Amino acid sequence: MKSFKIIMIALMVLSSTALIAQIKNPQTEIVKIFGNCDMCKTAIESAGNIKNTASVHWNKDSQMAEITYDSKKSNRDEILKRIALAGYDNDHYLAPDNAYAQLSEDCKYERLKKEPVMAMMPSKMEMEMNETTSENHTAMAEMKEPNALDAVFKTYFAINDALVKTNSATASAMASELLNVIKALEIESIKAEEQTALTKVLPSIVADAKGISETKDIVKQREKFKGLSKNMHEIIAFYSSNETLYYQYCPMQDANWLSKDKTIKNPYYGSQMLNCGSTVETINDKN
Repeated sequence: MKSFKIIMIALMVLSSTALIAQIKNPQTEIVKIFGNCDMCKTAIESAGNIKNTASVHWNKDSQMAEITYDSKKSNRDEILKRIALAGYDNDHYLAPDNAYAQLSEDCKYERLKKEPVMAMMPSKMEMEMNETTSENHTAMAEMKEPNALDAVFKTYFAINDALVKTNSATASAMASELLNVIKALEIESIKAEEQTALTKVLPSIVADAKGISETKDIVKQREKFKGLSKNMHEIIAFYSSNETLYYQYCPMQDANWLSKDKTIKNPYYGSQMLNCGSTVETINDKN
């Protein structure tokens, strides 16, 4: 059995050599990801893959996955979190119960553990990596204190990325995670004037996130994303981002969205009209 697993891993490595060559600063790891079938393979790889940044190849027989990523842009935990939020348990993160429940009956593998993990929360390893990076790079010597809205915006951008990829399962799972993040949000840690603005739009944000989480229809998800984006823009004024953000516009849908990428990647059409749109506002770091 051990020799069979070694052979399977070797075959996986050979088959993905061409794609790995497209990723700069490649780091490759082999991990266990639970699933049953070809549909699982498609969902797992779709959730983990990012063009020129991360590549996932999963084998349904061994349930082993080869993960290759650009070590300067991503890491193993970030990839496995996205896969867990799509409904698939792995060596490091368990899928939220609602994400697992939304899998088709053929895809519902036997779960060895039942306690869900908040996959969006930073792991101890990630925190240690951030501390090490801060020490090694003088430009990051003065780290900003965590903003109460960091997790809210991080999850919003994850929904945006899923819609860009036309991945309705991940969009649904990430919208469910956004609801969890909002539920855990410590509003009292936000300044009084900011609390007023937040509480005004929060019901609408929750309603749109709930709408996205409850359907796998990509058209309906994108329609709800219009309202979600509009209301997220309402609170961007008092969100201190670590990076420049962009408010972009799709003329075909008469709708906006927030992005961390200056290059247009339209979440309302995905690959059909990926570069349709323009940047209408550049939102710089407030510090």
